Formats: sequence, C-alpha cells, structure tokens
Amino acid sequence: MARVAVLHNTLDFNGGADAVCLHVCEALQAVHDVTLFTISTTPLAALNRLFGTSADVTVETLPGTGPLAGLLSRIDDWRGPQLAFRSVVLDRWFRRQADAFDLAVSTANEFALPLPSVQYVHFPQFNGHVPGPDGVHDDGVADRVWTRLAGLADRQLPDDAALLANSSYTADHLAARYGRAATVLHPPVDPIPGQPWAERERGVVTVGRIAPDNRTLDAIELVDRVRDRGHDLHLHLVGSAPDAYRSYVDRVEAAVDRRAYVTLEVAVPRERLETLLGRHRYGVNPKRGEHFGMALAEYVAAGMVPFAHDSGGQRDVVEGADDRLYGTVEEAADLLAAAVETDARPRLPPDRFAVDRFHDRVRAVVARQLDEAAATG
Repeated sequence: MARVAVLHNTLDFNGGADAVCLHVCEALQAVHDVTLFTISTTPLAALNRLFGTSADVTVETLPGTGPLAGLLSRIDDWRGPQLAFRSVVLDRWFRRQADAFDLAVSTANEFALPLPSVQYVHFPQFNGHVPGPDGVHDDGVADRVWTRLAGLADRQLPDDAALLANSSYTADHLAARYGRAATVLHPPVDPIPGQPWAERERGVVTVGRIAPDNRTLDAIELVDRVRDRGHDLHLHLVGSAPDAYRSYVDRVEAAVDRRAYVTLEVAVPRERLETLLGRHRYGVNPKRGEHFGMALAEYVAAGMVPFAHDSGGQRDVVEGADDRLYGTVEEAADLLAAAVETDARPRLPPDRFAVDRFHDRVRAVVARQLDEAAATG
C-alpha cells in the first residue's frame, strides 16, 4: 500500500472534472492510503450524492480555504474561473508536504511536481499562448504569470509524470504545448437504466452547471426553434447554480419563467437526474469546445439520442457522427427536428464509458508508476 496524494484545485464547481476526482479517489482508496488536497468548501458527502460515488479519503484543505473560496467565487462571477491561480496556490502548498507521499495523482491538469505522478488532463491549464489544433486559447498576461509561477514556462513536464487525457482533443492540445503524448482515458459514466423507447417522453434534457460557458440559454433557444416547427417538445435544465455565475443564473431563471415548457432543477439528487435521463429521448450539450462532455456521455449511457456542438472532445463521445454534431443553434434545430420526424434511435452502447473500466485503468497506471519509481529510486 502506497501513500498517494490526489491533487484537485477546487471541487466547488461540481463539474465533470470533479466527478473524475471523486472516481479516482474511489478507485485508489481500497489499495492505497489516499489523501486529497484541495482548495474547496464542498464536502465529499455532497459530491458523492451528486456523482453517485463513494469516495471516503482523508481531505486536506488549505488553511483559510473558506474565506479564499468565497472571495474567488465573487471574482469568478465577472472574471471567469480562476483555475490556474488555484492550481498555483495548491502546488505551492502541497510541495511543503510532498515528502510524505510516494506518488501524486493530479485530477486538475498538469503540474511540475517534485515526485512521481499521474496527471489527468481535462485541458492544459498553463502555456495557453501556445497554438493548438484550433488556435490559441489564452494569450493573456495572467496565463504567462501563472505558467511561470507553476514552473512550466520552459514547457517541460516532469519525466516521471504519466499523462492521461480525457479526449483525443485534449491530448492534441497537450502535445502541442509540451511535446508529450498522453494516453486517452475517457471519464467514467456507467449505464443508466431507462424506459423502453416507446414509453419515453418526447423531451430534451440538458445537464450541467448553469453557466455562460455551458451556454444554457442556447438549449432554451434550440427547443424554442423546434417547437416553432410544430414539434411539442419540452426541456429540462438540470445542474448546479454556483454563486460564481449568479448573474447568468438570473438570466436563465428569467427565461424559464417565461416558458411553461421549460423546467429548471438545481442541486438534484443523483436518483432524480437518472430518472429524467431514463424517461426522455433527447439530450443536448450546447457547450462549445467541451474538453470531453460528461453530460453528453451520460445521454449515451441512458440510451438517449445525444446532440452536441461540433467542437472539442464531444466528437469522441458521439464518434464524429454528422447527424449528432452542429455548428449553430439553427443547425441544431434542424438535426433535432429531423430526429423527431424520423423517430431516430440511439446507436451507441450504454456501457461505452463504464466506471469499472475507468477504475481498473487508473489503478493500473498508478501501479506502473509506483513500480517504475521503485526501480529507479
């Protein structure tokens, strides 16, 4: 049994990266002594309920996390997520305790860690000025500052770091920034029980944080357009409503209040989410440049017909299908209306991203890194 530190900058956004963190903890806790380092206020119990996990590990939080998280939440509302800053703070704090561990597992992207590591990259968080397959993602002063403070201005990741990426899209960006190949390991999503197709409601479900980058309002516009074509669809918006996006949440709530066929549910238990997915036919993920698309993968797992913006790692989830990927909301309306009119059925297996498969791969990669560290140490 090894001493393993899991690093995750914040669990307070309740998104797909946080689900991966909880699953990594769950995968490793039975075979290793695991400690989670994070700058978060959300308790594991709440996250376990949200993600359907059973993570039960020691949690270390930075002293003063409560006030710091509250301050960052207010800044996030007008400046966007300060994830790179959080990661730099986490890195500096963890380094003081790194000698107590045999291995570190980052579930919050790349780090220049002083010990052997496994680094799961949802999307590279530093060196954003380096062009990737679809251009530059962050050429701002802040990116260069955080990159330098993270010790990655030379674009050299540690040789003893095993790199995992959530999609081929992310792996391509990682290679462009650091010249390193990553193994693609899609995030875990178990099959979700659902009703027979004929008994499912002709409705749409959109899951995810109510946030500008998730384009929640696009989902409402999409259903508006399909209804204008004579199809009696309704929409369920399901997700968290973080204080960091309060102003956008207010706009979404106002739009929902004006439409009897749109329902907004926040902080729902896992059972309720799975019930909604298993009862409906269509799932839509409006976010652009999604690094993977956990919600989209859940639509597949629930036996729904999934639709997503034609960008990012979402292409992996639907295997690049032209009739499931769109460029504009109008194109999305065309695809969804066609699916309704032709009674299109799901084509992908629900167990495509099975949790057991993910857990086994994580344990295997960690074991290999520990063996290599022992052989060279």
